Amino acid sequence: MYQYFNGFVIREGNEGIPVDDVEALFEDAGWVRNTPLWQKEKFTLIFKNSSWAFTVWDQNKVIGMVRVISDQVMVANILDLVVLSEYQGKGIGTKLIELCVQKLPHGDWFAHTSSNNFDFYRKCGFDVKDLSQNGTCVYYGYKQARIDGHRK
Repeated sequence: MYQYFNGFVIREGNEGIPVDDVEALFEDAGWVRNTPLWQKEKFTLIFKNSSWAFTVWDQNKVIGMVRVISDQVMVANILDLVVLSEYQGKGIGTKLIELCVQKLPHGDWFAHTSSNNFDFYRKCGFDVKDLSQNGTCVYYGYKQARIDGHRK
């Protein structure tokens, strides 16, 4: 699936994602540094074992991504939500969360993250469960199901 968002292309899928682009995203976020050549395969394997993945492209360059691990029925965990620094503030991260939640709208979603991301997840409809240095942000799909009239 492809869709357009603010001049970028968002692609759903776990294949064809350039290793170097993923590594660049992780480096920009401060998650990796100087990855040895023998470890670069991990940037491909993480997608292979994900339930869902979305990547955001500016021409031929991946500028954002998110991966999800889920039972695809009740629970999902957001992993590796990242947007290159120069593209932040354009609604890309919010759009990626929206696309994720649409995959399992009445399921429970979890994102373990640092406190500097709490406001972002609150803006996306998540509750923050632990206000210490790190915490889990939770989106309870059953609350939305009640609002939508699917659950009492």
